[in-house]
Order: sequence, then C-alpha cells, then structure tokens
Amino acid sequence: MRFAPQPTYDTSASAGEFGDLPEWDLSDLYTSPDAPEFKRDMDWLEKACADFAADFEGKLAGLSAEQMLDCVLRYEKIDMIAGRIMSFIGLRYYQNTTDAERAKAMSDAQDRITTFTTPLVFFSLELNRVEDDVLGGWFAANADLARYKPIFDRMRLMRPYQLSDELEKFLHDQSTVGAAAWNRLFDETVAGLTFTVDGEEKSLEATLDGLSDQNRDKREASAREVARVFGENVKLFARVHNTLAKEKEIEDRWRGMPSPQTGRHLSNQVEPEVVEALRNAVVAAYPKLSHRYYELKRGWLGLDIMQVWDRNAPLPMESDRKIGWDEAKDTVLSAYSAFDGKMAELAEPFFQKGWIDAGVKPGKAPGAFAHPTVADVHPYVMLNYLGKPRDVMTLAHELGHGVHQRLAAAQGELLSSTPLTLAETASVFGEMLTFRRLLANAPSQKERKVLLASKVEDMINTVVRQIAFYDFECKLHDARRQGELTPDDIGALWMSVQGESLGPAFTFMQGYESFWAYIPHFVHSPFYVYAYAFGDGLVNALYAVYEEGDPDFQAKYFEMLKAGGSKHHKELLAPFGLDASDPKFWDKGLSMISGLIDELEAMEN
Repeated sequence: MRFAPQPTYDTSASAGEFGDLPEWDLSDLYTSPDAPEFKRDMDWLEKACADFAADFEGKLAGLSAEQMLDCVLRYEKIDMIAGRIMSFIGLRYYQNTTDAERAKAMSDAQDRITTFTTPLVFFSLELNRVEDDVLGGWFAANADLARYKPIFDRMRLMRPYQLSDELEKFLHDQSTVGAAAWNRLFDETVAGLTFTVDGEEKSLEATLDGLSDQNRDKREASAREVARVFGENVKLFARVHNTLAKEKEIEDRWRGMPSPQTGRHLSNQVEPEVVEALRNAVVAAYPKLSHRYYELKRGWLGLDIMQVWDRNAPLPMESDRKIGWDEAKDTVLSAYSAFDGKMAELAEPFFQKGWIDAGVKPGKAPGAFAHPTVADVHPYVMLNYLGKPRDVMTLAHELGHGVHQRLAAAQGELLSSTPLTLAETASVFGEMLTFRRLLANAPSQKERKVLLASKVEDMINTVVRQIAFYDFECKLHDARRQGELTPDDIGALWMSVQGESLGPAFTFMQGYESFWAYIPHFVHSPFYVYAYAFGDGLVNALYAVYEEGDPDFQAKYFEMLKAGGSKHHKELLAPFGLDASDPKFWDKGLSMISGLIDELEAMEN
C-alpha cells in the first residue's frame, strides 16, 4: 500500500540531547493486529456477547444471588477482553495518528466491537428496572456479589434518564458514525497540521513548545504561526464543536437531563453543588491567584503589558538547560522514594519494561496521558518529552496516574476505574512530591524562586485555566442550544473567559480567539476539565494533612489509591478529616497556591 509522503522533522536532538527515550512495547497486550491471539479474542468476544444476551436478557429480576454473580463475572470478562483489544489498537494508533493502516485498524475494531456489544445494552437497562428490594436481597445473600454494589449504584444513577431499550441500542450502534467519528476527524486533523517557524517545519507539539522559549521573538513567531494555521482550519474545528454539542443536546433532551453537565457529574459521582462550589471558589480567587502572579511576572519580564506568548515564558533568571531523560527519571523516582519506597517500586517498571513512549515523533498524538488498559495487564504512559522542567513534572504527573492505576487494578476490571474527580489525585500528588523535593534541594535563592514560580504557573494552569475552560464549555453548550455557532461566535466565548481569568497584565493578539480549537478535552470528554481543578484542590488539602505529620498518612494514602472506583469521594477523604462538599475545603486548597505567591512577593522585598 502506498502512503502520501509525510513531513519530516528533525528528531536527532531528541535522541542525542535527552539520551535514549523509551518507546512502548505493546506485546503485553498483543504482538500485532495480525497475531493469532488478537483474532482469538475477537472471535471469543463475538460469541461471548451473543451467549450472554441469550442466557440473561429478560431474566435478570428472577436470578438467584449466585446466578447474578455469574452474570456479573461474565460481563466483567467481556469488558476486559474488549478493553484489551481497544487498548492495543488505540495505543498503536496514538503513536502515529496519520498512518492510514493504523487509522483503519482503529475504525474497524471500533465498528466490530460496537456490533458485538450491542446485545449487551439490555444489561444496565434491565438492571435499572429491578426493584430495590431484589437488589438488597442479592447483596445480603452473597458477599462476593455485594462487592460489586458500587457498580449497581453507579448504573442506577442513570435510572431517571434511561431511554427505551430500542433507543438505547440505536444510540449504541450509531456511536461509531457519531461522536467517535468526529473525534477521529479531530485527532487526525490536529496530528496532521504542520507549522513553519523560522523556516523549520514543525508539529503542533513542537510549535506549542516554542511558546515557552527563552527568546521572546521565537515565542511570538510560534504564537502567530499557531494562530495562522488554526485560522486556516477554524471552520472545520467549528463544525466539529457544533456537531458534537448539538448531538449532546439532542441526547440530553431525550434523556431529560437538566443540564449539559449532568452526564459528566453522574459519571464522576460528584454532586453538582460540589462542582459549583469549586468553580465559584476558583473564580472568586482569580484576583489573588492568577491576576497577582501575572502582575509579578510582568515585572520580572520587564514588560509594560504581557502578550499571550508571555504566559508560559521562562523567567529571565531561568536556565535554558535541557534535562536528559536519565536525570528526569532519577528526579521523579527519588521524590517518590522519599515519600515511600513502595511508590518508587511501583513506578520503576514503567522505565524498564517499555511502558513509556516518550519521544516527539511525526504523527504522534500531542500531549501526555496514562492509559490503564485492563486490570490484568498494566498501564502505558505517553509523553512528548522535550527536556523542559515542565516535562519532568509531566513525567511525575503521568507516573502518578500509572501508580494509581496499578494499585487500583486489584479491584478487578469493573471496580478499578476511578471517577475523573479522583483520577487526578495521585498524578497531582506525584507532581507535588517532585516539586517539594526539588525545592528542598534548591542550591540558591534564584533557583528557589524559579521553582516556586514554575509550580505556581503549573497550579494556575491546573486550577484557574481549567475552570476558565469549564466556563467556556458551559457557555458554548448553552449558546449552541440557541443555534449554529460561527467561528467568530465561538471565539468570542473563548475570549470572554480568557481576560477574566488571566487578568489585566495581559493583552491578546489577533488570532488568539481561535486557540480553543486544539484542546482535545472539549471534543473527547465534555466538561472533563474541572476534574483537574478538583484534583489539584484535593491534593493541596491532602498535602497539608501530610505536612502536619500524620504518622499513618502513607498507609491511608495507598488504601485510597487501592480503592479505585469502589468508594465515593466522601468515604475516601474521611480518614484524612477532609470533606469536598464543604465550601471551605476549596479555600484551603487555594490558600496553598496563594501562600506560594506570598513567598514570591516576599522575595521582591
């Protein structure tokens, strides 16, 4: 098969400057899409789904507790095999989203698994029609089944919004040509974009990296090139967002969901008022957080007014030294080990066994993630490592996810998945451990200042920026209900939250109004973004408890991670004396960020 020629990028710096960057070895899932094991599992899945429906559809309410346990275990195995297949195909695709063969394999696998699993749609629908006393009887009669009660509870949250069996099957079937297809179009479009800065052709990831270059002219050139390319493609991105927002509005309306955010709150197992309290606390804190910090930074940079390309600029006293891969690894593992040796032990195999794909490569998906795969394998971490201090913190973040996912895997496939609001806990905690270790070992006041400023910026990006993103999404979905949105309409909504959140230190170049276009969370996971702010606030509160010297903190912390999705956030935080439903909880987390800015201000005097 012939492929269109792909643009080439200079990756020699990645190999030489940073050391040997690891690549994934996906053979723990499958050796290739042609492997006999892959075909075996596909064939098994097709039959297992059909058999499951034949054995249980229309019969759930009349099952004994033992029969219901058998039903759940069979469902769990189906979920695991389907997850193994899609993890392999998905990870392989994200290594090179512009490769036609990988894209086809992804599409074909999604189509087949959607078809195979359509007969399973009855399961949650029928369970939600089972009377409460029948469920209670099952759990009382069989302790092994009672362990799965959180899964039943989660399903029953959707009870008020459930459609007819026929409509639910239709939505399941058409998903591959609905949201999933638009997601793929977005991913492939973003991965295929090319940018030319100072005569050099670059990927999006490398161009965005230029926004944190020491040289202001290079930052500006990168920002203007991003604006140019996004501007040329903005109609397509607007079409993606319009279509997905409208599709969501239609489904939400049919389900009777009271708001566009309801589905996300339900999947996160978090009450709307808790999210509202978080959002309000962060917005109220904009002046004492982002506005105050960026005014300090404006002075450090010697500018009368900051432009968007100065937001992530390094400080003038900051070294532009690139950090090699081995140093990044040692930094993170030593920070993890200082907290507890077990944490470093859980992270070590990621480096030794091909569980990390670190380098920047043509066609590779931008950003970073940790994918848990399935409970009987292990997670994989993706990075786009460019040797910046922030890349080291990203490594600490994603390895935190990986450690969490490894610990939670013991819960089994159905109970290991953590709600998004808690999924960021270990990742942000891993970042905090790494930051605190670096700060304690800072050789000079200048280095300490750089570290503090970098951490404050990361926290602002995690809390302030993500809540601004959340407000943008809320405005976007509300506006879409009134009709089609032009690129200018979407741009105006974007700009309405940017000035409010960043503050008076900034002005905004022409073209910045299209910078919403590349953010994947808006496309893949509407309203996901508040989970980052939730996680940061939660970790700040947790870390305060750790610093207070609770002798049992490590044991409690590991127990929390091991719980996966088996407990509600109230239950998980109770051993630490914390409650996220208390509005003062968020103020406690935000005060930690404010305290770091206090330290930076004190250094000016």
